[in-house]
Amino acid sequence: MKIVILDGKGINPGDLSWACFDKFGTVDVYDKTPTDALTIQRLQGATVAVTNKTPIDGAILDACPDVKLICVLATGYNVIDCAAARERGVPVCNVPDYGTSAVSQFAFGLLLEICHQIGHHNALVHQGAWTACPSFCFWDTPQMELSSKTMGIIGFGRIGQATGRIARAFGMEVLACSRTHYEGVDAEYVSLEELLARSDVISIHCPLTDKTQGLINAETIGKMKDGAILINTSRGPILEEAAVKDALIRGKLRYAAVDVACVEPIPADSPLLSAPNCIITPHMAWAPAESRQRILDSTVRSIDAFLAGSCVNTVN
Repeated sequence: MKIVILDGKGINPGDLSWACFDKFGTVDVYDKTPTDALTIQRLQGATVAVTNKTPIDGAILDACPDVKLICVLATGYNVIDCAAARERGVPVCNVPDYGTSAVSQFAFGLLLEICHQIGHHNALVHQGAWTACPSFCFWDTPQMELSSKTMGIIGFGRIGQATGRIARAFGMEVLACSRTHYEGVDAEYVSLEELLARSDVISIHCPLTDKTQGLINAETIGKMKDGAILINTSRGPILEEAAVKDALIRGKLRYAAVDVACVEPIPADSPLLSAPNCIITPHMAWAPAESRQRILDSTVRSIDAFLAGSCVNTVN
């Protein structure tokens, strides 16, 4: 059997091993596959197509009839035309739970940076500001305590719930808005409108769908508390970036912190790059080696199940 990994470098820049796939047969690993024509060329004769961000649509599948399984090295699978794959009898498997700890941890890392501006003050100390200070301490940004504040979490799956548990540990009240209501979680389920109105911090953990694209826009931001904090570690297009910039300029939003952008890599003319009080990190919340190893392990299990006549983690 031939397996083709179309864009392996994004998942494994060299610190992990692809050897876990060797038991299946021939494994071709490419750092990146930038065009549909090259995707078609590389998938010739392949039974399993493995991709992270390389798109696969019906035309590609028609040109690569040997492909019987698509494995996405991620939770999000919007790069795959799942309906086209289903019509052709090709299951699509994702990795649903590899980054729960990493992404929730990162979301709070962003929030704590907003609360304390730790990087900024570390830089000041190294520049000599503390050495020259007449007092034993100083700070030059407002400091914020999270205890007794309210966090609203949009999307309350595994990552949203993990983020909620961390918020509870900080003494925060947790509100959740989710299409699925899970039993036994320590959160209050509310409508989106109520969440926006009550939350001091809003953290987004929902998938990108037709219903969530542009969910955070001028209208929904207008329903938020004045001075709310917005965090997005989910998908960039859930935010209308120009509306977020405008809210930051006006002070409607106190701060925004995003690990994702509408276009990635972020373009030089992105509204967020010139927005005040906006932290931007380069889609790295999921990146700890432990998380990425779970992606590889889960993908191996998906191929094992497929070869045994069943499928796991199918999304189509």
